[in-house]
Amino acid sequence: MAKLKIAGACSGVLEVELEEWTVPMLREEVAKRSDCGPETINLICAGKVLKDGDGTQKLSELGVRNNAKILATRVSADQGKSFQQELMAEEERSSRISRLKAAAISLAKRHADGSLPIENFNIELENQSGEKVHLGSETDQQAVMMGLMLHANAKQLIRRQNYKDALEVLAMGEEAFSLCNSKVIEMIDNVPILQIDMVWCYFMLRDISWLSVAGIRLAKAREGIEHAHGKESSRVRLLQGGRHPELALYLRLELLEGVVAYHSGQIEKSRKALTSAQAKFFQLQVPDEALSLLMSMGYKEHDAKRALRMNNQDVESAVDFLVEEKAKRAQKQEEDIRRKNEIKEQKRYGMTPLRKAVDLQRLNELVSIGFEKELAAEALRRNENDTQKALDDLTNPESNSGIQHDIELREKKRLRKAKDAAIEQLVSMGFPRASVVAAVQTFGTKKRALNHLLAPLDANPTVAVPNNDGAVTLNAGAGAGAGAGADPGGPSGVHEDLNTEDSIGDQSSVNEAEDRDVEMEDALTEELQRGDAFSDYDIEVTKEGEAINEYLAILASAENS
Repeated sequence: MAKLKIAGACSGVLEVELEEWTVPMLREEVAKRSDCGPETINLICAGKVLKDGDGTQKLSELGVRNNAKILATRVSADQGKSFQQELMAEEERSSRISRLKAAAISLAKRHADGSLPIENFNIELENQSGEKVHLGSETDQQAVMMGLMLHANAKQLIRRQNYKDALEVLAMGEEAFSLCNSKVIEMIDNVPILQIDMVWCYFMLRDISWLSVAGIRLAKAREGIEHAHGKESSRVRLLQGGRHPELALYLRLELLEGVVAYHSGQIEKSRKALTSAQAKFFQLQVPDEALSLLMSMGYKEHDAKRALRMNNQDVESAVDFLVEEKAKRAQKQEEDIRRKNEIKEQKRYGMTPLRKAVDLQRLNELVSIGFEKELAAEALRRNENDTQKALDDLTNPESNSGIQHDIELREKKRLRKAKDAAIEQLVSMGFPRASVVAAVQTFGTKKRALNHLLAPLDANPTVAVPNNDGAVTLNAGAGAGAGAGADPGGPSGVHEDLNTEDSIGDQSSVNEAEDRDVEMEDALTEELQRGDAFSDYDIEVTKEGEAINEYLAILASAENS
């Protein structure tokens, strides 16, 4: 038995079994001695509030030791309930953020190492021109991908004004980027932008305790942006054909530099930064005439404003920008469809021994020199996408025969599994199993089997027809902007089967089951789906304008006094 020294609402020594007792048990005992309800007792040990959690954690697991001092405080019943509710909300929030990080790790790992995608989309890194890029090693790719996903999610939280949670997610994103080679990080401006977003959260929370850290972050952000964008944004100007997409970002940076300088006692530096930020704010104000003209052409208000801001309010350049963006979106949709079909094809070939997808580029090379596609794919799958080893197997009569035999066996297995799945789906719709089995065996496709089963029902209108409504199909496009959101207008699973003539055996093979947090993965990919090359620069500067005026007024007031 261990001894706990209780003070506060009651005092004395309490003997407990640290390996057996939980916080609720301890709270109950202290409440008895204090002659009050357990909901009015708060327990603090070593400066840490003891939480009930799920009620199963033992005191020893929470760090409570023999002779530990426990402070028991009493609150009103309502206060106690409120306190418990706050603790539960905080625990739920912490759990959600932990799940978000785990989902980001899982997604980045799946989509950065060449594994066969579980989803019908693939997250890929793109530059501002929409071109696929490969940065550094596989580890670097994974780190950048994870950092970008978390940063995108944090931006969503910032838009919702949930700055506290956004800060935590940004910190996780910063940690992910830190795992990447520094030479790779220097090539992109995502990390400096993340630093600016973190300081923006400090500012919106009005937390002066972050002042010294904010200054360091802003200095790193300016250095990183100048390195990525070139001196006076020369590299951006060259890449963007003279456009100014980064102006709002620099406005926010200068505003925050001015705020930090003011609270650090550097008044002149603060005035200079704020004045420069104000000039950029005025430069970003969209003229009503220009906005009205673009909207009269059919463009949405947000798109029109963004185009004008990024093109220095020039209407002609803004129209060119909008036309280019529309063309890019159309091209990306085509690319997404192509990539989705590629993934479907890769799933049909199965995984390599190291659980990678068959490399389609290498597959096409083998096909181009005369090998049958299924054989070439199986040879690559067996040999971890090693073209030379696959070629050796294909040109060796014995190995070639073995490959063909394995393909036939796998096809039979796939046919059997697909047939069983079709039978179970039709049985679940209410048809007798014996009739379903006979129909599937006879007609070969799910549509024909179902038509046969429905035929006698159609002839008798008084007989209820099984409901054909299925779950909404989840659709996602390929590429870095793909998400896994549901498409409410998409066909149901059963309806889709009714309108295809594919034989039952032609269905794609399915990956082995894997534990996934689909809710958190959807939260991460949803923002990527909406984003584009200019999302980081698309800042609505209203709050920035208000803050600039506020601090310039404070400086003016200080001068007058």
